[in-house]
Amino acid sequence: MPTRGAVLADLHVELVAADRSVWSGEATMVIARTTSGDIGIMPGHEPLLGVLQSGPVTIRVSDGGTVVAAVHGGFISFSDDKLSILAEIAELADEIDVARAERALERSKSEADAGAERRAEVRLAAATGAR
Repeated sequence: MPTRGAVLADLHVELVAADRSVWSGEATMVIARTTSGDIGIMPGHEPLLGVLQSGPVTIRVSDGGTVVAAVHGGFISFSDDKLSILAEIAELADEIDVARAERALERSKSEADAGAERRAEVRLAAATGAR
């Protein structure tokens, strides 16, 4: 077992929504938005438990790729190089229909629905790579 402060090669990530397992695998870093601000988690990070805000989650996969998901609410937990992201709603960027998300954003603005507007903005940010 590595000593505290040792740098490990990977961390295991589970991204789960209320209705399904969204993504699971090995990563070198994960960036998520919590109520305390954006956080980056790498192997060897101190244990944490946080509340997620709506925002993109970026997973730097061990093979060099990147997975981005739009996440709305939930919790993030890290311990023993295992990261769990338990979201109310989560969609991988490649699952998001950009045109549909743009229409939802326009509709939410015209209806003055701040929650729906934020969800649409997050979906577009995840799908287009904007932060």
